[in-house]
Amino acid sequence: MSVTDAEITLAEFEALEQAAPDNLHVEFIGGRVHVTPARDGDHSEVARTVATQIISHRPDLWLYEERGLAVPSYRAGRARADGAVAPVGYFKGQPSWSDPSGVPLVVETTSGCEGDARVDRLDKRDAYAQAEIAVYLLIDRHKSETVVHWSPANGRYQHESRAAFGAELQLPEPFNFALDTTDLA
Repeated sequence: MSVTDAEITLAEFEALEQAAPDNLHVEFIGGRVHVTPARDGDHSEVARTVATQIISHRPDLWLYEERGLAVPSYRAGRARADGAVAPVGYFKGQPSWSDPSGVPLVVETTSGCEGDARVDRLDKRDAYAQAEIAVYLLIDRHKSETVVHWSPANGRYQHESRAAFGAELQLPEPFNFALDTTDLA
């Protein structure tokens, strides 16, 4: 669900987010408030699958689940990433909505209804590109595929590659390995 016809300030969003029940995620992306169900167990398994592979190739990094990131989309935005890959200790001392400049990769997994997936496919993709996060990995459970976007420039990712669940997906630098998506199905 998103609210598209109401003007809301960042302070109003933060009050709304604080008052939201634990079973809902509230985000502020592209000038709109998005409310989605909290992550299910399958999200956690996807995070484990991706984290294990990333850490085996890049032990200097960690996948931080449910990390709030301050993104510059439209007006000041707030996106809660399913997984933010960053150097170990990067988020120490940062507020709940953190600076994304040290995050080289963000992972999102679609959930809920098909309409909610649009937020991950488009709104978050664009917000992360505007924040200049080098790589955006989308696990699209509705389409049974993984999509990687990379090389942000002028608020858009310049490259994209897709793989059906079960196939390998080549991740670009700074990762440069083939992600095995077999366990994502």
